[in-house]
Amino acid sequence: MKWYINVFVKTLIIILFIVISSTYVNTIENKTFSNNINKNINLSTMAMKLDEFIENDIYSAKDTYTGDLTGYVYNCPLCGGHLGCMYNYDITDGKNTYPDETYGTVNIVASSLNLPCGTIVRFENKKISNEPVIAIVLDRGVRGNALDFLSPDLDYALNLGRSIVTYDILRTGWGNK
Repeated sequence: MKWYINVFVKTLIIILFIVISSTYVNTIENKTFSNNINKNINLSTMAMKLDEFIENDIYSAKDTYTGDLTGYVYNCPLCGGHLGCMYNYDITDGKNTYPDETYGTVNIVASSLNLPCGTIVRFENKKISNEPVIAIVLDRGVRGNALDFLSPDLDYALNLGRSIVTYDILRTGWGNK
């Protein structure tokens, strides 16, 4: 009689295993093979929103250039003491920053006509800062892709020297993204 109970228990265990396994497989199949079209639409919408977020992110690079980086002061021999893009902005006290509405207080750089006035650039230079430098094009007087960093004094500009820098364009011109 004991062997009947043993067979019965083993048979019951096998039947329970089959029932539980088939329920689990059906659950997986239902989750895996769902034909819900709303999921596809939601993924597409999320992808478009992500693209829009990246496009509107003010710190995303719109373009990248490489050129020389030098320093200058407002009263250098070839400088007129005024900015080429903002003639009335007073820098004669050694001020080398500008309060931009979007980026806050940014450094001032000169560039060629390749970059429109008001363009925001980001570059790294350990002589200026351990953090990335955000600057605005408010002056002219260099050629090609070079940038000239408006320095607070002559010693600072001389210490900066000349180096090659890769810089990102964060905004082209005044408020154009």
